[in-house]
Amino acid sequence: MNKEDLIVQWAKKTGLTKKDSKEALESLTSLITDTLSRGEEVRITGFGKFSPRGRKSSMRINPQTRQRMRVAARVVPTFKPGKNLREQLESRLTAVESSGKVRVKRR
Repeated sequence: MNKEDLIVQWAKKTGLTKKDSKEALESLTSLITDTLSRGEEVRITGFGKFSPRGRKSSMRINPQTRQRMRVAARVVPTFKPGKNLREQLESRLTAVESSGKVRVKRR
């Protein structure tokens, strides 16, 4: 599902217009982004927690030149799913291993 699909589904589910649904979604994502940018976390009970996390510097290899290079430490956003979200996914989906790969299938 992409952003436009989400807006359409949101409009259908809430009875809002697509324009109002788009504004609501953009407000939500902006609020989450602004909060994370201040170093704070966003908890949505039953859904999950968004939080900023530091990632340490590391050595990588440039695939074109094969040279080793240091990638600087940085801050990345993380998401930890809440209990309700995890339980709903576990009840509706299953992980299937084949040929060394894991795919997700509906139960």
